[in-house]
Amino acid sequence: MNLGKNIKKIARDVLINESLAIQNLTNFIDDDFEACVKEIYSAKGRVVITGVGKSAIIANKIVATLNSTGTPSLFMHAADAIHGDLGMIQKDDIVICISKSGNTPEIKVLVPLLKRRGSKLVALVSNTNSYLAQQADFVLNATIAEEACPHNLAPTTSTTAHIAMGDALAVSLLEIRDFTSRDFAEYHPGGSLGKQLYLKVSDVFTHNALPLVKADAPLKDVILEISSKRLGCTAVVEDDKKLLGIITDGDLRRMLEKNTNLTGIKASDIMTQSPKRIEKDEFAVKALHQMQENNITQLAVMNGEYVVGFIHLHDLLKEGIV
Repeated sequence: MNLGKNIKKIARDVLINESLAIQNLTNFIDDDFEACVKEIYSAKGRVVITGVGKSAIIANKIVATLNSTGTPSLFMHAADAIHGDLGMIQKDDIVICISKSGNTPEIKVLVPLLKRRGSKLVALVSNTNSYLAQQADFVLNATIAEEACPHNLAPTTSTTAHIAMGDALAVSLLEIRDFTSRDFAEYHPGGSLGKQLYLKVSDVFTHNALPLVKADAPLKDVILEISSKRLGCTAVVEDDKKLLGIITDGDLRRMLEKNTNLTGIKASDIMTQSPKRIEKDEFAVKALHQMQENNITQLAVMNGEYVVGFIHLHDLLKEGIV
């Protein structure tokens, strides 16, 4: 054990090594990469990604990214492929083999079997002179200068480069598919990410009471309305619920600090005109952003000029999108 080593310098050197390797990958985005993207896009089948060891782990990650961005994909372990899993590959599928060296025994056994089946083969390699690269229809070049490991042995920079190239492939396919945030939401309906993409204001605010007062309402009525509806505010409206303004707890406190004589004070005297508001069909995450930008905790929910409710920060917290 050598605790005298500069741990912070070691960590920084790793990150510099890997970041420079990723930056250098831009030199390898060539015609072969573009042709590979077009081939996958126009393919009738799926993308099957395979590898062994660390490459198998990277393959699983790229499969997950492709599936979530509109490119149907599945993982096949290279070692298991020759023991029955090769049957998962269908006629029109494209196979991506991931290997740093491109010369591992499992890959050398698998590649001829794939070619015999007529599968299009993509090599994601760090050695373009390898057996895998020479046999492939398309080569995704992820060559690196050296691993971040001081012995240049442990897969570190190479695995990072393979992930980055997989991301470049997935995002390229996403772009040419015109894959939108709405499409993304269909694949991610659960969790906070899904809710940010599909949850509307109208899905959230309807359980809240709707505090309302007229412009000529006396101060006592304003206080009672705010207190009884428990949202910390009330809308000030015309007879048809056309919004004139909002009064919040903060408005009441500021009014009390300025006035000792409360006789004759009406809602219109203390309301905030042109308050922050949001349309009922907007995404709930937009309401969150408006609250954060304006340092407020509620918004009037509108249907055109007419107030239909309030959405509170607590509603968004409860839904888990904060």
